[in-house]
Amino acid sequence: MSVQNLNTFDPFADEADPLSSSRDVGSQSNYIHIRIQQRNGRKTLTTLQGLPKEYDAKKLLKAFKKEFACNGTLVDDEEMGQVIQLQGDQRAKIFSFLMEEGIPKATIKVHGF
Repeated sequence: MSVQNLNTFDPFADEADPLSSSRDVGSQSNYIHIRIQQRNGRKTLTTLQGLPKEYDAKKLLKAFKKEFACNGTLVDDEEMGQVIQLQGDQRAKIFSFLMEEGIPKATIKVHGF
């Protein structure tokens, strides 16, 4: 007597791994992400990542600091590349600034609470 339920069977064995292919499945790399992070107490930090290579991050950071009257820094991340960090909740200001510079609204994602 053979019990069929005890055999090991992988239902996805014949399927290819969608993440191993060279194409980007569900990639977020073509978006500009604006996020907010809670530091301590009421202090927050706004990050901007995924900026296209044709924009100079140092000049953009300098313009942000002058326009929004806040401090900021440029951080090199292994996965995300260059990330701009600004003090305070600057999400709406960054969004409107990027829209005025001609970046399409569909490529900008604003995250946060």
